[in-house]
Formats: sequence, C-alpha cells, structure tokens
Amino acid sequence: MPDDIRVSATPLDAAALLGALTGREAGDGAVASFVGQVRAEPELEALELEHYPGVTEQALATLREQAVARWSLGQALIHHRVGRMAIGETIVVVAASAPHRRAALEAVSFLIDRLKTEAPFWKRVHTTRGSHWVEARDSDSAASQYWQDQIAQEDA
Repeated sequence: MPDDIRVSATPLDAAALLGALTGREAGDGAVASFVGQVRAEPELEALELEHYPGVTEQALATLREQAVARWSLGQALIHHRVGRMAIGETIVVVAASAPHRRAALEAVSFLIDRLKTEAPFWKRVHTTRGSHWVEARDSDSAASQYWQDQIAQEDA
C-alpha cells in the first residue's frame, strides 16, 4: 500500500490509491473516499499550493491517527498535492476503510474538514488578471468546528 500520508508536487492517481485500499483488510466492508480537484472558475488559469514541509505532514499524520482511533479504521490515507495545478487536476485524496460504511464515511468527512484548517497549506490562484493569495473560507472553519464540537460532546 502507498504511504498513508504524502505531500508532493507529483500528480495524484486517485484510482490507484483507492485500488490499493480496496480488499486489503479482510474485516473492512467499506472504503470511502474524497477526491478534490481544481474546479473551473471564471478567469482561473491555475491553482498553486504551498506548504510547510515536515510540519504539514505531521499535522496530517495527527489527523489520521485521530480518525483511525475514533472510528476503528482498518486503513486511512491522505495524499495532498502542492505546486501549480491546472483545472481538473487532483489536489487531494482522502480515503478510509472500516468494517461498516458509517465509520468510513464519517472518518473521511472528518479528515477533509479538519485538514482544511489544521494543516499548513497556502493557496494562490492565477487568473487572467493576475495572481493572489486566498484567505481561508468561513465555511471551512465552520466544518472544522463541527468536528471539534462533536468530539467535545462525546468526551463530556
């Protein structure tokens, strides 16, 4: 199986990553995934992501460990792309396997929601009118807060 956590400028092959998870854990009846890609927007030419090497991977590994423990996952992976990407290219692949679908689906949701605020990535968009850095979205913070609240309720 490929490394569980990977941040690289190399293009991601979502099908290969998901194929590597499928059927590997005999007790897992579910594999869930999220594949994020650069979407077409008016005037967008490319998306560029930068990260803090070492720190980013550690943040992703911590999130993975939390998900594995919380949902008793057989497997979980996060592969994230950095560098310049064209419309349609894969940015991130998050996947998890578990005995049952609910655990795998919730784990993937947790991982993608939390990585958007917990992992140090910086996004720059290149448009027909120039380039600029993008601030974090309120919706990403709200999604991450949802999981913080869920964990706090269960720990109470």
